[in-house]
Amino acid sequence: MSGTQKKLGARHKARKRAVDLLFEAEARDTHPVDLAADRVALAVRDDQVAPVPPYAQTIIRGVAEHLDEIDRTIADHLHEWTLDRLPAVDRAILRLSVWELFHTTDVPPVVAVDEAVELAKQLSTDDSPAFINGVLGQIVALADQVRAAAAATSARPAAEGRTPDTDSAGTDRA
Repeated sequence: MSGTQKKLGARHKARKRAVDLLFEAEARDTHPVDLAADRVALAVRDDQVAPVPPYAQTIIRGVAEHLDEIDRTIADHLHEWTLDRLPAVDRAILRLSVWELFHTTDVPPVVAVDEAVELAKQLSTDDSPAFINGVLGQIVALADQVRAAAAATSARPAAEGRTPDTDSAGTDRA
């Protein structure tokens, strides 16, 4: 198999589907989680509609949940550009990758960046892969700090004798 014909795995295909839906949701001014849910239901009824893999749904929910933080991070690392001036597909790719960098523990940062560059090669302009690589190259340095802070925050209730389903006295809220 040549270098230009890489075998694309299930996660890559899920990322591509997530980018497609994030792009479409922005273009249609609709919430991406709602659009994904509609597509999941439609794919069940119509085999002409591409399915939405579970990992794509996870990405879409994650990007939607953390969109403000993700967009601030991207905007802070754009030089002589603004987020709204970027091609919409590049915005979707960057959002996906920043979410993976900051909010997943099973995707190594190098993989998140490599996947974003590969998606840009497939879906965007000739200049986009290098541009996306440059932006993410700056952001990747923050990934360990953000992941560590998130882990500390999620560990705090357990360290205090609580779980997310108990109150400060340890009483079950469910």
